[in-house]
Amino acid sequence: MSNDLNSCNFIGRLGADPETRYTADGSAVTNFRLAVGWKSKDKEGAEWVSIVTFGKLAEICSQYLKKGSQVFISGRIRTRKWQDQSGADRYTTEIVANQMQMLGGRGGNEGEQPSGERSYNANGTLPQQPEPDHDPFNDDIPF
Repeated sequence: MSNDLNSCNFIGRLGADPETRYTADGSAVTNFRLAVGWKSKDKEGAEWVSIVTFGKLAEICSQYLKKGSQVFISGRIRTRKWQDQSGADRYTTEIVANQMQMLGGRGGNEGEQPSGERSYNANGTLPQQPEPDHDPFNDDIPF
């Protein structure tokens, strides 16, 4: 399985405010649904994608995301089995996010969002920006 890849990327808008709960050890778990549009030659529509985040990223999503917020989500797909109240087996397919980037600016439903685009990793940190390399051969030659 070392050559397998489980990676998903989406840009969409939240259909409702995120829902956050906490595990017994106090870790945050935040769920939300993302409307992701699609368009073909003669049709267009939207798919609803279930997203789950954990830990610090879940807290950030809970704090800053609101219904209508546009976000970029990167993560992996997972299907889990559970039982409903009648004991029947049910299945849920969701994206376990490991990165979230808020898109768009201030205004509308994103009034509490920090200005500019922000990207967060699964541990709730901003991704490290690579240090600019000094290129001794770059002498600002216009060609």
